[in-house]
Amino acid sequence: MENATIEVRNLTMADYQELKESMIEAYASMGGQYWGEESLSKLIKKFPEGQICVTLDGRVVGCALTLIVNFNRFGDTHSYRQVTGNYTFDTHDPQGDVLYGIEMFIHPEFRGLRLARRLYEARKVLCENLNLRAIVAGGRIPGYGKVAEEMTPREYLEKVKRRELHDSTLSFQLANDFQIKKVMQHYLPEDRESRGYATLLVWYNVYYEPNRNALNLRKDFVRIGLVQWQMRQYGTLKDMMDQVEYFVDAVSDYNSDFCLLPELFNAPLMEQFNHLPGHAAIRELAALTPDIVDALSKLAISYNVNIIGGSMPSIRDGELYNTSYFLHRNGRIDFYDKIHPTPSEEYEWAIKGGDKIQVIETDAGKVGVLICYDVEFPELSRLLADQGMQILFVPFLTDTQNAYNRVRYCAAARAIENECFVAIAGTVGNLPKVHNMDLQFAQSAVLTPSDFAFPVNGIKAEATPNTEMIIVSDVDLTLLSELHEYGSVTTLKDRRHDLYELKLLK
Repeated sequence: MENATIEVRNLTMADYQELKESMIEAYASMGGQYWGEESLSKLIKKFPEGQICVTLDGRVVGCALTLIVNFNRFGDTHSYRQVTGNYTFDTHDPQGDVLYGIEMFIHPEFRGLRLARRLYEARKVLCENLNLRAIVAGGRIPGYGKVAEEMTPREYLEKVKRRELHDSTLSFQLANDFQIKKVMQHYLPEDRESRGYATLLVWYNVYYEPNRNALNLRKDFVRIGLVQWQMRQYGTLKDMMDQVEYFVDAVSDYNSDFCLLPELFNAPLMEQFNHLPGHAAIRELAALTPDIVDALSKLAISYNVNIIGGSMPSIRDGELYNTSYFLHRNGRIDFYDKIHPTPSEEYEWAIKGGDKIQVIETDAGKVGVLICYDVEFPELSRLLADQGMQILFVPFLTDTQNAYNRVRYCAAARAIENECFVAIAGTVGNLPKVHNMDLQFAQSAVLTPSDFAFPVNGIKAEATPNTEMIIVSDVDLTLLSELHEYGSVTTLKDRRHDLYELKLLK
C-alpha cells in the first residue's frame, strides 16, 4: 500500500464488475446488496458527471452516486424509494436545485485510507461547479440498532454529535461538514442496522447564486484604493475638490472598485472660520457638505469607482453629525453617522451620535462603514458581520501615534473576529491655522483575517507612515466564504447563541 496510486474519476460501465464486487463486500451486513448493471447504465446515461468512483492501483474500491433533484418535490420527509423514483432515477432533473446523494461506499478492506473523504470533496466541487444550492442525502445510522432498546434516535444522535458514541457512517458525515436537518422514519425499511431510520443530511454550497446572470454577478476579486490624505491649505472649495479628483483619478486608473477617503478630509476649509468658536466653525464647514457630496457623486459616476467620502460634518433637523457618505458609481448615495463621537468632538463641536448600523449593498460586495473611534467598539462590526458584511471601511483622523494604534489594533481585531477585510485610511500632515486639527498621524492599510489563506501578519497592504500616497490592493471575497465554513477556527459559526446574544435595540 506504500506506493499505491489513488485516482478519483467519473464512473463508466467498464467499471461495473469491480464496482459490484466492492459493493457486495461493503454491504455484507445487509445481504450483499448491489446495483444491477441495467440500473447503473441508466444512471450514467442520465447524469454521467454525477457518478464518481475512487480507484486504488486501477481497481474500483468505492463510489459516490448522485442525482439532481428539485427538492421541493420531496421536502424533508421522504423515503429512498421516493427520491430515486422507485429505483428508476426518473426523479433526476437537470433544472433542479439540489445534488442528492443516493450511494456512497468504500470496500471494507480499504477503509481507513480516507478514500471516502476524497469522494465527498469531489461531490462538493461538483455541487459548486453546477451552482446547486446544496448536497442532500439520507444517511444511515448503522450503530443505532445495537442500542435501540436503550435510547431514542434523538438521544443516539446527540451522543454521536458529542462523540460519546461512534457511528461508522454518521460520525464520518459530521466530520465532513454535513448538518443534520432531521430524522426520517421508514427511509430504508430494509436497513435493520438503522432500524429503518436515516438522518436528512445537508451540506450548503456557500457559493450558490440563485438566478445566476453573468451580467449581474458580483465580483469575487475586489480592488480597494485608499487615499492617505495630506492636510494642506486650500484657497477655495474648488481647489480642494481638484485635489480629491486627482486622487480619485489615480485610484480609478487602476480599475479600483472602491476609493476610501479619510475622516474629516475637508477640515482644511475650516481655516476661513478659525476666528469663530469651535462649535460655530464646524457648523460653517457643515454648510459646505452638500456641495462636496454632490461633487463626489459626480466623480464616482464619471470615474466608475465607488467612493467612501471619508466623513464630513452634516446638519439635519438642527443636529450636527459626523457623517460618511457612500457614493455609488451608479449614482446612488448612502450615508452613515458616526455612532460614538469622541469626547473632544462632543465638547468642542457638540456632535451628536448616530443611531443607524446597516450594511451597504454594493456592486462589489456587502460593506460596512465605521468612523474612527467607532471601530474601538466591537459590537458595531459584529452587528454588521451578522448582516453579511465582507469589507469594513474605516476612515480615521488621529493626532498621535497612541491614538492611531488604538484604531489600527482594533481594526485588525475586527478583521479576525468578524472574518472580513478591513480598510483604514487616515490623514497626515498638520493644519496649524485650524483649531483642534493641528496634528495628524496615519499609516493606512488593508487588513485581513488570520488564517492560512491570508498574509501571515494579517496585512494585505499598508502605506508609508505620514506620507501622502495611495494604496491599491486586491482582496478575494471567496476566501471569506471558505473561512466562514472551513477555517482553522470559525469564529462566527462557533458563537454560543444558547448562552449569549447581541442585538440592535432600535
